[in-house]
Amino acid sequence: MDHQNKIFRGAETRQCKMVFPGTLNANETLFGGEMMKWMDEAAFICSTRATRQKMFTAKVENVEFLCPVKENSIVEIVARVKNAGPVKLEIVVEAWMESLYDSGRKLACRADFIMTALNEKNKVTRLAVPDFVESSVSG
Repeated sequence: MDHQNKIFRGAETRQCKMVFPGTLNANETLFGGEMMKWMDEAAFICSTRATRQKMFTAKVENVEFLCPVKENSIVEIVARVKNAGPVKLEIVVEAWMESLYDSGRKLACRADFIMTALNEKNKVTRLAVPDFVESSVSG
């Protein structure tokens, strides 16, 4: 299958982050703003890789902080293309938390990011990638 000029539903980006003392809030858990920053970065990379266009975050919806993330945790951010429109991509982002020293993962946060394409003058433009297709193969 020709992979050029297609956006694949399910295409994803993964990043791992370490929770260090400088990222904690007054409750000694990961600051929510830091989590949002990490998730936004993953959504940006995912949408840019999918389209190879200039993209920006237009909206974040359905943000859910599901459990506290403690110091010395590893957070894996998974951003996945959910849908595409004429000028935007919907990216589902999940943050999975695991302890550094024992096994097991837990969904810590999730959100839907709406990423919009920009032209060379930083104005909203149509996605240059015309075809949106189903795929079970990542990246």
